[in-house]
Amino acid sequence: MSERHMSEAQVAAYCLSLPGAREDYKWGGVRVFSVAGNKMFAVLDLAGAGLSFKVADELFLGYCDRPGVRPAPYLARARWISMAPPYPMGRDELCDLLRRSHQLVVQRLPKRLQTGLVL
Repeated sequence: MSERHMSEAQVAAYCLSLPGAREDYKWGGVRVFSVAGNKMFAVLDLAGAGLSFKVADELFLGYCDRPGVRPAPYLARARWISMAPPYPMGRDELCDLLRRSHQLVVQRLPKRLQTGLVL
């Protein structure tokens, strides 16, 4: 794997480095990264089927037009995208998108729960 791209382990470590992030295993082998208890911001399939996360509404269609990126099954209506490894974007862009996904979820929390989670 090139230094430019992230592995699944690096994606998981980055997600867990975000404020208030935690992980659970659900649905028979899926790592779910969430904040404030159960508000998901990223999902990583343990079978190597891919990574999914939320993007801003105005960016959703643009990302879905990129090679290797598609609407996330079951979550596309909430503006989630999905991609299989090796991920079709570099480390910096993927980290930025995961951070933004985290912040999109944090922004929807009640103000009292946002304390310490906003970047």
